Amino acid sequence: MASQMATASKDKMEKALQGLVGELKKVRTGRAQVSMLDAIKVNYYGTPTPLNQVSALSTPDARSFLISPWETSILKEIESAIVKSDLGMSPMNDGKVIRLKVPELTEERRKDLVKNIKKICEDARVAVRMVRRDANDELKKALKDKVISEDDNKRQQEEVQKLTDDYIKKIDTMAADKEKELMTV
Repeated sequence: MASQMATASKDKMEKALQGLVGELKKVRTGRAQVSMLDAIKVNYYGTPTPLNQVSALSTPDARSFLISPWETSILKEIESAIVKSDLGMSPMNDGKVIRLKVPELTEERRKDLVKNIKKICEDARVAVRMVRRDANDELKKALKDKVISEDDNKRQQEEVQKLTDDYIKKIDTMAADKEKELMTV
């Protein structure tokens, strides 16, 4: 049971960390990254479809996107989906492709994004701590039901706490890296 508890907890903590990675990818820095467009859904024959499934996405340089739809007939749909999104970029449609320029981040906008990153990271820390709490609750129940000994309980709680500390440290490192990336002009 000792390694099962730690393994289950580690899996859940890893999921929280992967969720954080996905959320941090969505936070826009001054550079164009295709993952910034992941949330955009295009009305494709009546079905909301991810932009990357109806077009080729590329970044010809660090500050722009090139969107080449598989079918030119959906250019207008792509354009309206971008306008409706919260990207803050206006599409330039030349009849074949759509170009997007990534605007410069103002100092105020950078500070807002850093606040957002802190909130996202705190949510991930809370998720990791919830896994620890659930594991400790299970251990207490197992101890009460006499499934494990006092020594096993203490050893497993220490193992879960070490995992928690490791994952919190990883989250803090990711937060610091993203903040540094954002504040670099």
